[in-house]
Amino acid sequence: MDEVEGVINGTYDYTQLKGDTGPLVYPAGFVYIFTALYYVTNHGVNIRLAQYLFAVFYLLTLLLVFRIYHRTKKVPPYVFFFVCCASYRIHSIFVLRLFNDPVAMMMLFGAVNLFLDGRWTLGCVLYSLAVSVKMNVLLFAPGLLFLLLSEFGLMRTIPKLSLCAAIQLLLGLPFLMENPIGYMTRSFDLGRQFLFTWTVNWRFLPEWLFLSRYFHLVLLATHLLALLLFALRRWKRPEESIMELLKEPGKRVLLAQKITSDQMVLILFTSNFIGMCFSRSLHYQFYVWYFHTLPFLLWSGGVKKLAHLLRVLILGLVELSWNTYPSTIYSSAALHLCHLIMLLSLWFAQPPARQGEKAKSQ
Repeated sequence: MDEVEGVINGTYDYTQLKGDTGPLVYPAGFVYIFTALYYVTNHGVNIRLAQYLFAVFYLLTLLLVFRIYHRTKKVPPYVFFFVCCASYRIHSIFVLRLFNDPVAMMMLFGAVNLFLDGRWTLGCVLYSLAVSVKMNVLLFAPGLLFLLLSEFGLMRTIPKLSLCAAIQLLLGLPFLMENPIGYMTRSFDLGRQFLFTWTVNWRFLPEWLFLSRYFHLVLLATHLLALLLFALRRWKRPEESIMELLKEPGKRVLLAQKITSDQMVLILFTSNFIGMCFSRSLHYQFYVWYFHTLPFLLWSGGVKKLAHLLRVLILGLVELSWNTYPSTIYSSAALHLCHLIMLLSLWFAQPPARQGEKAKSQ
């Protein structure tokens, strides 16, 4: 509320906008949405009304997530109890902390539903709006780019990417006209330094290493390498060249086969999960970035020995790690262990068959 109040008072220079928790570091979509909340909640005073609104956001998010899971039919029904009821931290992020992360993820899951329905242009619009609330949604971008290229080829993908960029420019226009460099460096600051005090995932490291730029570069390189390996070896068909994806589907050497709902969701959720695994720091509110995707990822794994009970135990251990405050060496190590098991399980997973392949096998 402090941050958007500055905008309401006529300050459009992002370098001058700040609140009690620090400077404004979110894109323009956040400003517009929380400005609306500012007025609806009587200048931020009516906290109870804000909590009711965020409870609605929570229920809408569950509805969108359940629709994704219904389309894929990957996860057994009893897991939905965990998604709904078993996470104190998620409930806290939504209806106690009132962060912008839930708003961004609600919009992201809406975009995924549109992609599943084949409404790619509208999905890209909603995806870009989600990015404008918080840029963590960019972790899904590599997977989305792969899907767009698979579905349309390069030339028909460019207009959709341009639409996403145009939305960002339009939303940020008042701030870009005032101080373009200030807006870009604050709202999309990829080099922002995180505090060791709040890290959930790297507590077992010495603080000097956590703050080291060389460590950050190693994480970035590993992140990009993991994405490249999954794109080359797991997301595309083995016999298909990456260069083939750049062509229009009708002009490819191999017959273009439609990506199934399972494969579409797996690529998007894996793209985001890889980003979480190699993040420079995870803070407590970041749990909502991937909490609702964890069951799908676990039940999509290819390790047969990863039985139902073990999957549930991993969900429980992840939850325990995120609920340990302050984080400890053991909670951080446990979180990384769970991430490693899940990542390896996804790597050894059998790629979901595309629709043409399913029909042929039947």
